[in-house]
Amino acid sequence: MHKVAIVTGATRGIGKAAALSLVRAGFHVVVTGRTQREGQGTATMPFAADGQQVAVPGSLETTVEQIRAMGGQALPVVMDVLDRSTMDAVVEQTLATWGRIDLLLNNALYQGPGLMFPFAEFTFEQFEKSVMGNLVNQAYLARLVLPVMIRQGGGIYVSLSSNAAVSAPPAPPGKGGWGFVYGAPKSGFHRIAEFIHVEHAKDGILAFNVEPGFTVTEATVVMFGPDSAADFNRHASRPETTGDVIAWLATRPEARDLAGTLISSPDFFKTRGIVFP
Repeated sequence: MHKVAIVTGATRGIGKAAALSLVRAGFHVVVTGRTQREGQGTATMPFAADGQQVAVPGSLETTVEQIRAMGGQALPVVMDVLDRSTMDAVVEQTLATWGRIDLLLNNALYQGPGLMFPFAEFTFEQFEKSVMGNLVNQAYLARLVLPVMIRQGGGIYVSLSSNAAVSAPPAPPGKGGWGFVYGAPKSGFHRIAEFIHVEHAKDGILAFNVEPGFTVTEATVVMFGPDSAADFNRHASRPETTGDVIAWLATRPEARDLAGTLISSPDFFKTRGIVFP
């Protein structure tokens, strides 16, 4: 019997890397995202006041093709973090296809305008969309899968957290910090795994927060150029590093000892002397 993982936002970046790592670890993977075909993807420039969109690579189609080329099983399902009916469809189609859910990686992020604006400049419509897409509907999806996992006798929940969820910004947006519209909902999102751990560890649910650090993804390169890490003056991580950490948490018995904690993925393997896979 193969275990089944739902990975949200798996068209590119950390979500895609995690989907591939989980396939290598033996999971069937439900790949979700908004972009169905290559060439359709766009992202909002985070500091642009006009909400400028740029084309970004990646799609459900491409991720699924890569998984199948590896000999893995993938189910693509369109999902939008602002539309709970699409989350219902993800869970329904997963159960109809494979009959179980063993892992949920809550990775998808609302990326509309205003996330990185100064406190005095965002609109409340922008703030409300971020709260809905980056907190309320993320909790909704977690609630959908929780009873499925409990009936099965256990499962794994992972939130893709952020330093912005647990730390004060070191500087204003655009100067090394982040916007309130991004950070405030992310702080609430970070609590989902903590509450699931406290309330449902007894049901066999392992819940983790994984913090990826500054990660150069396909979208980062498009928005800020190939020297993004140097330009931001921060040590950059790779999506594959976080993907492998999530796969390790999903497959290693010793991961139970880390349930309920915040895991920093960039140095996770090195500090523990772990070779993976």
